Amino acid sequence: MARALVVEDDSDIASLITHYLERDGWRCDLARDGLEALSKLAAETYRLVVLDLQLPGKDGLSVLTQIRATPKLKSLPVVIVTARSEETDRIVGLEIGADDYIVKPFSPKEFAARVKAILRRVDRNDEADDAISIGTIRIDRARHTVTEQGKIVHLTAKEFSLLVALADARGRVLSRERLLEDIWGYSYIEGMRTIDVHVRRLREKLPTIASRIASVKPIGYRLADPGETE
Repeated sequence: MARALVVEDDSDIASLITHYLERDGWRCDLARDGLEALSKLAAETYRLVVLDLQLPGKDGLSVLTQIRATPKLKSLPVVIVTARSEETDRIVGLEIGADDYIVKPFSPKEFAARVKAILRRVDRNDEADDAISIGTIRIDRARHTVTEQGKIVHLTAKEFSLLVALADARGRVLSRERLLEDIWGYSYIEGMRTIDVHVRRLREKLPTIASRIASVKPIGYRLADPGETE
């Protein structure tokens, strides 16, 4: 049974999230503050983290930053569930490495759908056994790793999925709508900005192919051939 860590200090919200995850077959552990969450992450193996931002002690963004700075947790899917609804908060969360950002109050059914979408994409990548090369970059879908001249490049689950989608398209343009449906599994109003944030992070982490991740305005993105310009 897959294990999820729910990091939430509000008992009612924690119970709601746990209920919907357990209904879908998850085994849930609960952490009520950031330090407890990091302690559990160090001691146990999880497939998903549901993370509140406004936590006592160590806040959620600090927890997320530490998760992404820990090699074994780099690709662990993290869903932020928070009352912070400002666009700047959402963008910061995504830039640090969240795979999704859900604002309270939220629809439990939508929450469940988003979690399923994240795991579907991770599972599809795990099942693929072939590797892709882009210049000196190698994408190993079976191991869910990306290397640059033999050195590991740490990507979040969503960044990895976005890179694979662009590579698989072989130069074809992928619309933002298509990327949202294929990677996130749904569309929502802030989604277009989400795609742009993840593309920017990919370019920063993979500078040798940054110019090849080409913007095709106003449609979306494609992986250009070497020497091409946007």
